Amino acid sequence: MSDTSPADPVAEAFEAQRDRLRAVAYRMLGSHADAEDVVQEAWLRLSRQDTAAIHNFAGWLTTVVGRISLDVLRSRQARPEASYDDRLPELVVTLDDGPAPEDDVALADSVGLALLVVLESLGPSERLAFVLHDLFAVPFDEIGQILGKSAAAAKMLASRARRKVQTTEHPTAAGREQREVVQAFLSAARRGDFEGLLRVLDPEVKLTVGTPGGVVVVLGATEVAAGAQHRVGTGVAARGRAALVNGLPGFVSWREDGTPLSVMAFTVVDRRIARIAVVIDPARLASMDLPDPG
Repeated sequence: MSDTSPADPVAEAFEAQRDRLRAVAYRMLGSHADAEDVVQEAWLRLSRQDTAAIHNFAGWLTTVVGRISLDVLRSRQARPEASYDDRLPELVVTLDDGPAPEDDVALADSVGLALLVVLESLGPSERLAFVLHDLFAVPFDEIGQILGKSAAAAKMLASRARRKVQTTEHPTAAGREQREVVQAFLSAARRGDFEGLLRVLDPEVKLTVGTPGGVVVVLGATEVAAGAQHRVGTGVAARGRAALVNGLPGFVSWREDGTPLSVMAFTVVDRRIARIAVVIDPARLASMDLPDPG
């Protein structure tokens, strides 16, 4: 709920910007709750300012939201478990039975979420530069001021980020190449092929697992590969099928009685897996609209 007062001209001006600011924060953080907190913090900072000295109201607010979001992202890097947020219940899962996922309406609706998943693989500065410039048309000189860098440096960060996410901007993101990488990972995991796993994992890969007891975060290819040898194909699952999870390559497995066992989503960057999100919490799985095992 907003703490602003509609009778206040400054509050009215802020309310006119609220939806856009919330959108900026959500693209930066991928969490509705965190985005709301950031926007409210921006309002508190605005209330302490001499607004007569603010010449570009929208620009000032965008800068503040960007800086607060950047602080949150950097805090997450220091505490990786904090980046697990309220997007998991929003997972959209469709079976991946063919080479033309663009025909699936449900998948098309999930592309925005797919981009959020991939943005998690970016560093805080890259993510801010990409989101503010490419999604909200903020000039590079303003982005540079937020980052404490030159406009040229901000432009370079955005360009680097753009290369990482360009394959996920459309429903065809889960193309043949990405499917092959994921299949190689799953096959190596089933065989217990540690070296094979390392070949397809980014050295800084991040694994996030939603369990009944909470969230487990594993960082680094060596640790993720060691765990994957035991996590995939352990005999508990009666069957599994390739899936598209938020428009990205994934895998769904079921028990013998047809109840879901796990959902896995993979973020592939430069032919290596940069992030794996796994849900094994029965309560979360039950809340998801999963396809039948067939």
